[in-house]
Amino acid sequence: QVQLVESGGGSVQPGGSLRLSCATSGFTFEHYDIGWFRQAPGKEREEISCISNGERDIYYADSVKGRFTISRDNAKNTVYLQMNSLKSEDTGVYYCAAADDYYSDHWPPLDYDYWGQGTQVTVSS
Repeated sequence: QVQLVESGGGSVQPGGSLRLSCATSGFTFEHYDIGWFRQAPGKEREEISCISNGERDIYYADSVKGRFTISRDNAKNTVYLQMNSLKSEDTGVYYCAAADDYYSDHWPPLDYDYWGQGTQVTVSS
């Protein structure tokens, strides 16, 4: 059974930091690119970061570039998103998703095979 479980969300003041984790199971993790998405209230879901299966390629949306860092630990089947200098506009539900790199001919991938349930991040004073 495929599972992607996000954790590490919570409430933080502007300027603070959080580290999200995406723990996965049920598929061959090292074959998959992993992306982080967020959905702010009243807005469409957006992709904010992605790391390729071999860590060679990394994508950041302009809105998080320089503040967020994505990484992966293939031994633990886990991807992390370190979020620093958080802003109120970073508030939203954060999801991780997995895309089979073998079938991905676009970077970042256009289609994701598996999704997590999401974790809430609230940035507010």
